[in-house]
Amino acid sequence: MKYQEILNEGSKILKLNNIKSYNLDSEILLSSTLKLDRFQLLLKLDKRIKNQEKKTFFNFIERRSKNEPIAYIAGYKEFWKSKFKVDKNVLIPRPDTETIIEQVLKELNVNSSKKILDIGTGSGCIIISILKERKRCFGMGIDISKNAVKLAKYNAKIQHIDNRIKFLNSDIDNFYGDKYDLIISNPPYIKHHKINGLEKDIKNHEPKIALDGGIDGYNKIRLIIKKSSTLIKKEGKLYLELGINQTRETLKTLNLNGFYKTRVIKDLSSKNRCIISTKI
Repeated sequence: MKYQEILNEGSKILKLNNIKSYNLDSEILLSSTLKLDRFQLLLKLDKRIKNQEKKTFFNFIERRSKNEPIAYIAGYKEFWKSKFKVDKNVLIPRPDTETIIEQVLKELNVNSSKKILDIGTGSGCIIISILKERKRCFGMGIDISKNAVKLAKYNAKIQHIDNRIKFLNSDIDNFYGDKYDLIISNPPYIKHHKINGLEKDIKNHEPKIALDGGIDGYNKIRLIIKKSSTLIKKEGKLYLELGINQTRETLKTLNLNGFYKTRVIKDLSSKNRCIISTKI
């Protein structure tokens, strides 16, 4: 069976199972099976597939047919300028989250030497991406999940910045450390009752602990802002990712905890996505 034939077969199965991006997903899964990038795959469509590769590919297709996210099946997600290992223990990085990185890099010039804290680090993709761009900065990432911390450490090592970052298994309430120049966080901000209304890929596979923001969606946001006020240096900046319609309440909480000079940044869809506030 040639690559083109098995690619078509995979697409057909995914389409029958109502996977919208069936052609693209089939390409990604075959590329992952063969350990080729998609461009290399498209140059070799006449090549014949080995039996073991065929078995692996159809196993991947079966998993995707059950709405398991592509990133978990392939084992990685491209984010910013790198590939990050991901699994069911961490949230899959989204393009909108790159908004935080863009804003931090605007704040820090290439010679900046700052200490950065990432609260709820997950795969470590945000803090690692920043440190790769700013080679004199140092970071700390914390997460309540031991498995997430293990994965973040792995990602830091393969990105060759493990000498400038530490990861700690801790919740925000029990974390005590130095004062930081910048604090970043992509917290859980989805209202609890809306979790079941999310797409199947998300609600059935991604970790709820990284999604569920409590009854009103602000539980973790409030905790992070309050704790950050004790961990950040004077004139230090807090970068928070937000959900839709969460700007006004978040601004109130920031002001109550001594954060002012606030800017709201829109994402790729022109929705309020990131809020940047300075500790006075």
